[in-house]
Amino acid sequence: MSTQELIAKEVTSLPEPLQREVYDFARFLRLKSEEDSLNGLLLSETALAKDWNTPEEDAAWASL
Repeated sequence: MSTQELIAKEVTSLPEPLQREVYDFARFLRLKSEEDSLNGLLLSETALAKDWNTPEEDAAWASL
């Protein structure tokens, strides 16, 4: 049995209020995962800024 099937089996045996809590927790985990990915992008911004914040880059983008 797959993990998804095991989770579904457990959740369907719970009363409705607890099913709602499981749903909320699953959404929380998904959003947390997305935020962690975004944080990685934000952390790299500082390192990339060394290359981005130069007169050469400003000149290259000036016509846009």
